Amino acid sequence: IIITEFGADTIEGLHMLPSETFSEEFQEDYLTENFKAIDSCEGCIGEHIWNFADFKTKQGLNRVRGNRKGVFTRERQPKMSAHFVRKRWSKIANFSKSK
Repeated sequence: IIITEFGADTIEGLHMLPSETFSEEFQEDYLTENFKAIDSCEGCIGEHIWNFADFKTKQGLNRVRGNRKGVFTRERQPKMSAHFVRKRWSKIANFSKSK
């Protein structure tokens, strides 16, 4: 099983404690809970966050300035979650080495 397309819309630079929806802290909390679930799934061999970077979408009431689930901004600047994910993934074994 590979878990894909999970994430939380986040306004870059919005910080709130305790975390609230759309804050960078909320995005990190949201990913933490997803990672707990993924790590507890015995058959899971991979994960893929939605999305690498924020991107523009059509205008609408439920998407202000596009899709903002990226761990990077549209300008490719890291959000808090980019550093969080880097730390998680740097702990994963190097699977490219053959046994």
